Amino acid sequence: MSKKTVHVAVYDTLADWEVGAATAHIANGNWHREPGTFEVATVGLTTEPITTMGRLRVTPDLAVTDLDPAGSAMLILPGADLWMGADLIAFAHKAKEFVDAGVPVAAICGATFGLATAGLLDDRAHTSNAAEFLGYSGYSGARHYVEAPAVTDGDVITADGMSPFEFAREIFARLDLYEPRVLEAWYQLYAHKDPAGYATLAEYEGSHAA
Repeated sequence: MSKKTVHVAVYDTLADWEVGAATAHIANGNWHREPGTFEVATVGLTTEPITTMGRLRVTPDLAVTDLDPAGSAMLILPGADLWMGADLIAFAHKAKEFVDAGVPVAAICGATFGLATAGLLDDRAHTSNAAEFLGYSGYSGARHYVEAPAVTDGDVITADGMSPFEFAREIFARLDLYEPRVLEAWYQLYAHKDPAGYATLAEYEGSHAA
């Protein structure tokens, strides 16, 4: 069985906390519907190392110009200080290329601004840190703004920067990564710190052990 690759954009000032829950559990197959199906790869503007907001150094696996939607299961775009300018416009263009090809894109925090500038939120339900924030992009989708931690509309997932677990839950659902009860248990444990979620996950893992 060939693996499906989820690509995560990495760039200077990347907000570390926004995507860690998603990437860690995509890469860890303990509760996956089909263990071993997914892998994570990083994509930069170039293949030169970047420095996250938490001062972590990451060397991208490939450059954004070499990223082909046909070889990807999803593109995840974290927030960063650079999204308000033109520094990351290549990722906004790549996101549109993905959506046009029918491959999902997930954006959180400042990255939602990039989707707005690319016209991807003009006709889709979406969220962000605040409606006013996206207004500065000049986009025409304000009527579709939803006051929610995370929103999925077709192939586009958006989230505010304070909701990494809600963002991850939407990503997992779109990838069909977990069975519904496992997804709910994951969210119950990590977002609400409810030990009942752990019990469900442990039971599932035990029943699927080799």
